[in-house]
Amino acid sequence: MADGECLPAMDLMRSEPMQLARVIIPMESAHRAISYLGELGLFQFKDLNKDKSPFQRTYATQIKRCGEMARKIRFFRDQMNKAGVTSTKLTYGSVMTLDDLEAKLGELEAELLEMNANSEKLQHAYNELVEYRLVLKKMGEVFNSAQKKATIQHREQEHRRVEGSIDSPLLLEQEMTTDSSKQVKLGYVSGLVPRDKSIAFERILFRATRGNVFLKQDPVGEPVVDPVSGQKVEKNVFIVFHSGERAKSKVLKICDAFGANRYPFTDDAGKQHQMITEVNGKLAELKTTIDVGQHHLVSVLQSISLQFEQWKTMVKKEKSIYHTLNMLSFDVTKKCLVAEGWCPVFATNQIQKTLMQASTDSNSQIGAIFEILHTKEAPPTYFCTNKFTASFQEIVNAYGVAKYQEANPGVYTIVTFPFLFAVMFGDWGHGICLFLATLILILREKTYSSQKLGDIMEMAFGGRYVIIMMSIFSIYTGVIYNECFSVPFEIFGPSAYACRDPSCRDATTIGLIKVRETYPFGVDPIWHGTRSELPFLNSLKMKMSILLGVAQMNLGIILSYFNATFFRNEIDIWYQFVPQMIFLNSLFGYLSLLIIVKWCTGSKADLYHVMIYMFLSPMDDLDDNQLFLGQKYLQLLLLFLALIAVPWMLIPKPFLLKKQHEERHRGEAYVPLGALDDNLGPDSTPRSHGGHEEFEFSEVLVHQLIHTIEFVLGSVSNTASYLRLWALSLAHSELSKVFYEKVLILAWGYNSVVILIIGIIVFIFATVGVLLVMESLSAFLHALRLHWVEFQNKFYQGDGYRFYPFSFALMGDDEE
Repeated sequence: MADGECLPAMDLMRSEPMQLARVIIPMESAHRAISYLGELGLFQFKDLNKDKSPFQRTYATQIKRCGEMARKIRFFRDQMNKAGVTSTKLTYGSVMTLDDLEAKLGELEAELLEMNANSEKLQHAYNELVEYRLVLKKMGEVFNSAQKKATIQHREQEHRRVEGSIDSPLLLEQEMTTDSSKQVKLGYVSGLVPRDKSIAFERILFRATRGNVFLKQDPVGEPVVDPVSGQKVEKNVFIVFHSGERAKSKVLKICDAFGANRYPFTDDAGKQHQMITEVNGKLAELKTTIDVGQHHLVSVLQSISLQFEQWKTMVKKEKSIYHTLNMLSFDVTKKCLVAEGWCPVFATNQIQKTLMQASTDSNSQIGAIFEILHTKEAPPTYFCTNKFTASFQEIVNAYGVAKYQEANPGVYTIVTFPFLFAVMFGDWGHGICLFLATLILILREKTYSSQKLGDIMEMAFGGRYVIIMMSIFSIYTGVIYNECFSVPFEIFGPSAYACRDPSCRDATTIGLIKVRETYPFGVDPIWHGTRSELPFLNSLKMKMSILLGVAQMNLGIILSYFNATFFRNEIDIWYQFVPQMIFLNSLFGYLSLLIIVKWCTGSKADLYHVMIYMFLSPMDDLDDNQLFLGQKYLQLLLLFLALIAVPWMLIPKPFLLKKQHEERHRGEAYVPLGALDDNLGPDSTPRSHGGHEEFEFSEVLVHQLIHTIEFVLGSVSNTASYLRLWALSLAHSELSKVFYEKVLILAWGYNSVVILIIGIIVFIFATVGVLLVMESLSAFLHALRLHWVEFQNKFYQGDGYRFYPFSFALMGDDEE
């Protein structure tokens, strides 16, 4: 089911009410009913055949058929990719049955395999003829060169014999008159050998024949397609002259060992010319045949591509239908299939209409029966989201899926997550850059959703709505901080302060007087660049971080109250929510109050001193650190309440749970005599009479002790953890300031166009790479931690499991 197709109004606070249902479907309409439910996508089937292996189930044969068809479709896809043919999303042709599709796919596969086999044979023959032509040309040149040299040498000898020169050899005449029948005839073997093996080939030939061969090699200029491997290989044409059959057999074995392709050759020049002519003719014929075959193959693949997506979707749907049918069980008559599963309550009428439509379309005389089952099993969690809220919900689900109908942090995460990110990333210049980059992803989401992006781009595209919210909030906090690439702007008017006289030209607050109304929104721009800028902004952001942290932790505890109220758990309200609220606000709620009072009154009280001596010396007078009347007595009261809240959380709850357990199971130990007699078997125990689990008081007490210690210590550590908002905001601001002043302004000061251009390029790359990518990722991870640990641990259990309905829309693109 696609996002946003739910009928009820979207409510993310609690998961949709779910129900366990049983569906009894007649055999003749089972396939169509499951198919229609897959189109609806609102029913999660339970596996009622867990004790059976996949091969023992009813529809194992059909799944095997679908798997074989999926293999053929993958074969078609590989062939299309190899030929450069792309499939179209449009579907052509009429819808066929599964049997017709199976026959069609079988015919097409056989045709493609036959064409591939013929093409391979033709290509093999073509490559062999190409190599043969090279041998004929190269070796023909070798023989022609040798014959020319022999003719010239013979003429020189004849000339010397006629002149009777004293330098002529004494046995020349005898050599010339020797009987030609007594001359030794040399045999030869020719072919091609890979160039990287040619040296070893020559060496082995020399050693095996003890140097009684003559090897001549000539490198081929361009790589040659090897007939055996089909890969382009650099080769040498060779010819080996040998004497005798024994030497010939050794040469042939060595050629085979080195993968040398041997081809026949003749030393007759006339026959060589004739053979080259024949080879060229055959090559032309084979080339024409191969081109025609390739054209036919492409035409077949193009016809397949028109229906490829339709066939692929059909096979995937059929396979998923039979997988689902295998999860159903037969009734006792073997005429109906029984299904059990979860569905939202709002989908009851839709499911019943779908089952009725399936029975009608199947011409079934008996309709399917839909009934609600009562169970104590925990239902799955289902939130009806759209493309905007889905990414925020995934942030929560990555921590843990919400327990059925517990309060969902995803509602608040939509606002709090981008806001806490923006507190750390506050710069409206960087925010605008991030906004524009994400806006492109949103405007072109239809294009990108149908494409395969890289891993990083896929993540960015999936969280595009989270990122654009983060950028919007970053612009807002950047305006508050009054920073645009670390540069302040007088957006809402001039500064409230001015120099008392011309002598205060240097950047300092000394000598400044207030001449106008307070700057209306955000930080006054005159603070930037002063010596007191860092102490002022540090104090502001640190206190702001504590206020935000205490507010969010209070929200988490308040949500635990709504959880306890919803599940009617009075014990959690009075012995968990109340003492936690008292403890947290007695300490850090009071600190937040002091921060606000100090801001409003302009007091110079030391809040560190106030909080430390609130514990060390609660009875001492506050003196200069007193912010309001009665502060000392209020501190004593809050300290007393904080001390009382710890045993309040720890002690009563385990005893109350034990009492509640005893009252719930009171009387269950008494059973009828007949039932008691049945239980008097060898395996009967007193525990089995009660029919309930034992209450382990020690385990509950230890669990409550751990929970109390975790909350008390966590209140301190979690509050301190929110100071990361201040630290990362400061780091982002200072880095931005360094890049602006030490790169851009420094390059501007050289009065050189080249240096200025280099400075601008470095500034752009540093801003994008460090501030927009690395800093945004860092702020994202810290905001994630604040939500998962500091916020959600106050109320969120996250031990549920997701609702995975049987839906064709949720089928992945991954092939099995």
